[in-house]
Amino acid sequence: MLKLLAVVLCSAALAGAGELPSKKYLNLAAVKKMAAAAEAAAGKRNVSVTICIMDDSANILFLQKGDKASINTLEWAQRKARHSALNGSPSKNAADSVQGGNVAGLVFPAWFPNQGGLPIKVDGQLIGSIAISGGPSAVDEEIAQSAIDALLK
Repeated sequence: MLKLLAVVLCSAALAGAGELPSKKYLNLAAVKKMAAAAEAAAGKRNVSVTICIMDDSANILFLQKGDKASINTLEWAQRKARHSALNGSPSKNAADSVQGGNVAGLVFPAWFPNQGGLPIKVDGQLIGSIAISGGPSAVDEEIAQSAIDALLK
């Protein structure tokens, strides 16, 4: 009887584990691929930038300041990436909102109204974010998008 109970419990545990969702995430290879693509895109545009890549919980996976990038770009890139990771939207959305007169979001700590941060989504699922800081904001976002495109290629 005890053996039968053990078999039933093990079967139930295995069935339950099979029901768990699988989750994609940014592994080291993906982070390196994105960082290399961002560096190349920045080089083509002749700008020195800081690159920040975060997971979907806004934990830093990669942070690199370009040789000629201003020291404040370290903070700005992290804030842009944090916004995109925690809100699941481009940081440009917050900038557009503020420019439109909506300043209510400024009270939220993870809300950062400056273009250059993008969420990274695979199959509609948020897996992280990337942000660039150091060039004009539109160029920062183009570089970030180049890195995402390289990952999803």
